[in-house]
Amino acid sequence: MKTAPGLGIVVFSGGYDRVHYALVMASAAAAINRRVTLFFTGRALPLLLAADADGRPGWHRLDLADDGSSPTLRDRALAALRVATLEELIEAIGALEIDVIACEMGLRVLGIAPEAPLRPELAVTVAGVVTFLGKTEGAATLFV
Repeated sequence: MKTAPGLGIVVFSGGYDRVHYALVMASAAAAINRRVTLFFTGRALPLLLAADADGRPGWHRLDLADDGSSPTLRDRALAALRVATLEELIEAIGALEIDVIACEMGLRVLGIAPEAPLRPELAVTVAGVVTFLGKTEGAATLFV
Protein backbone atom coordinates (compact mmCIF):
# COMPACT_ATOMS: atom_id res chain seq x y z
CA MET A 1 0.00 0.00 0.00
CA LYS A 2 1.25 3.46 -0.94
CA THR A 3 1.51 5.61 2.18
CA ALA A 4 3.87 8.48 1.29
CA PRO A 5 2.48 11.67 -0.33
CA GLY A 6 1.33 11.17 -3.91
CA LEU A 7 2.92 12.53 -7.06
CA GLY A 8 1.22 13.53 -10.30
CA ILE A 9 3.33 14.07 -13.40
CA VAL A 10 1.89 15.80 -16.46
CA VAL A 11 4.04 14.72 -19.41
CA PHE A 12 3.24 17.10 -22.26
CA SER A 13 6.62 17.67 -23.88
CA GLY A 14 7.49 15.11 -26.54
CA GLY A 15 11.25 15.56 -26.35
CA TYR A 16 12.97 12.24 -25.68
CA ASP A 17 14.99 13.48 -22.70
CA ARG A 18 11.98 15.06 -21.01
CA VAL A 19 9.82 11.95 -21.41
CA HIS A 20 12.72 9.76 -20.26
CA TYR A 21 13.22 11.79 -17.10
CA ALA A 22 9.49 11.87 -16.33
CA LEU A 23 9.61 8.05 -16.29
CA VAL A 24 12.74 8.13 -14.10
CA MET A 25 10.98 10.41 -11.59
CA ALA A 26 7.80 8.30 -11.64
CA SER A 27 9.57 4.99 -11.11
CA ALA A 28 11.80 6.40 -8.36
CA ALA A 29 8.79 7.87 -6.53
CA ALA A 30 6.85 4.62 -6.79
CA ALA A 31 9.89 2.66 -5.58
CA ILE A 32 9.77 4.64 -2.31
CA ASN A 33 6.05 3.95 -1.90
CA ARG A 34 4.63 7.15 -3.34
CA ARG A 35 1.40 6.79 -5.28
CA VAL A 36 2.18 8.06 -8.80
CA THR A 37 -0.10 9.08 -11.63
CA LEU A 38 1.35 9.86 -15.05
CA PHE A 39 -0.81 12.01 -17.35
CA PHE A 40 0.41 11.91 -20.95
CA THR A 41 -0.76 14.56 -23.36
CA GLY A 42 0.53 16.50 -26.34
CA ARG A 43 3.67 15.34 -28.08
CA ALA A 44 4.44 12.84 -25.27
CA LEU A 45 1.50 10.59 -26.18
CA PRO A 46 3.38 8.44 -28.75
CA LEU A 47 5.20 6.80 -25.83
CA LEU A 48 1.97 5.01 -24.96
CA LEU A 49 1.28 3.67 -28.45
CA ALA A 50 1.78 -0.02 -29.18
CA ALA A 51 4.40 -1.06 -31.72
CA ASP A 52 3.52 -0.42 -35.35
CA ALA A 53 3.31 -3.06 -38.09
CA ASP A 54 7.12 -2.97 -38.44
CA GLY A 55 7.59 -3.61 -34.71
CA ARG A 56 8.75 -0.07 -33.86
CA PRO A 57 7.45 1.05 -30.48
CA GLY A 58 5.49 4.28 -30.32
CA TRP A 59 8.29 6.10 -28.49
CA HIS A 60 10.31 6.07 -31.73
CA ARG A 61 7.92 8.87 -32.79
CA LEU A 62 8.89 11.14 -29.89
CA ASP A 63 10.60 14.43 -30.70
CA LEU A 64 14.36 14.72 -30.87
CA ALA A 65 16.49 14.55 -27.75
CA ASP A 66 17.97 17.73 -26.29
CA ASP A 67 21.24 17.05 -28.12
CA GLY A 68 19.41 16.82 -31.46
CA SER A 69 19.69 13.05 -31.80
CA SER A 70 16.78 10.81 -32.70
CA PRO A 71 14.98 8.96 -29.91
CA THR A 72 16.50 5.68 -31.07
CA LEU A 73 20.07 7.02 -31.08
CA ARG A 74 19.63 8.75 -27.72
CA ASP A 75 18.25 5.56 -26.19
CA ARG A 76 21.27 3.62 -27.44
CA ALA A 77 23.64 6.28 -26.10
CA LEU A 78 22.04 6.12 -22.66
CA ALA A 79 22.14 2.31 -22.70
CA ALA A 80 25.88 2.49 -23.43
CA LEU A 81 26.22 4.64 -20.31
CA ARG A 82 24.26 2.01 -18.33
CA VAL A 83 21.31 4.37 -17.90
CA ALA A 84 17.84 2.81 -18.08
CA THR A 85 16.36 2.77 -21.57
CA LEU A 86 12.80 3.77 -22.31
CA GLU A 87 11.80 0.11 -22.65
CA GLU A 88 13.28 -0.64 -19.22
CA LEU A 89 11.50 2.35 -17.69
CA ILE A 90 8.21 1.39 -19.32
CA GLU A 91 8.62 -2.10 -17.87
CA ALA A 92 9.26 -0.55 -14.43
CA ILE A 93 6.17 1.67 -14.72
CA GLY A 94 4.07 -1.43 -15.35
CA ALA A 95 5.72 -3.49 -12.61
CA LEU A 96 5.34 -0.69 -10.06
CA GLU A 97 1.64 -0.38 -10.96
CA ILE A 98 1.85 3.33 -11.69
CA ASP A 99 -1.43 4.86 -12.87
CA VAL A 100 -1.11 5.97 -16.49
CA ILE A 101 -3.63 8.25 -18.18
CA ALA A 102 -3.65 9.10 -21.88
CA CYS A 103 -5.34 12.45 -22.40
CA GLU A 104 -8.41 11.97 -24.59
CA MET A 105 -8.22 15.56 -25.85
CA GLY A 106 -4.50 15.20 -26.60
CA LEU A 107 -5.16 12.07 -28.64
CA ARG A 108 -7.72 13.99 -30.72
CA VAL A 109 -5.34 16.91 -31.23
CA LEU A 110 -2.67 14.52 -32.56
CA GLY A 111 -5.19 12.70 -34.74
CA ILE A 112 -4.84 9.45 -32.76
CA ALA A 113 -8.09 7.50 -32.34
CA PRO A 114 -9.00 6.91 -28.67
CA GLU A 115 -9.23 3.20 -29.50
CA ALA A 116 -5.70 3.13 -30.98
CA PRO A 117 -3.71 0.17 -29.65
CA LEU A 118 -1.71 1.17 -26.59
CA ARG A 119 1.19 -0.58 -24.90
CA PRO A 120 -0.21 -3.87 -23.59
CA GLU A 121 2.08 -3.99 -20.53
CA LEU A 122 0.64 -0.74 -19.20
CA ALA A 123 -2.87 -0.37 -17.84
CA VAL A 124 -3.58 2.93 -19.60
CA THR A 125 -6.82 4.78 -18.98
CA VAL A 126 -7.98 7.15 -21.72
CA ALA A 127 -9.49 10.08 -19.82
CA GLY A 128 -9.20 13.80 -19.26
CA VAL A 129 -7.86 16.39 -16.90
CA VAL A 130 -10.74 15.98 -14.44
CA THR A 131 -9.82 12.32 -13.95
CA PHE A 132 -6.16 13.26 -13.41
CA LEU A 133 -7.07 15.93 -10.87
CA GLY A 134 -9.33 13.51 -9.04
CA LYS A 135 -6.58 10.89 -8.78
CA THR A 136 -3.95 13.39 -7.65
CA GLU A 137 -5.89 15.48 -5.14
CA GLY A 138 -3.46 16.58 -2.43
CA ALA A 139 -0.44 15.26 -4.36
CA ALA A 140 2.53 17.23 -5.62
CA THR A 141 2.28 17.84 -9.37
CA LEU A 142 5.16 18.18 -11.84
CA PHE A 143 4.92 19.37 -15.45
CA VAL A 144 7.47 17.88 -17.84
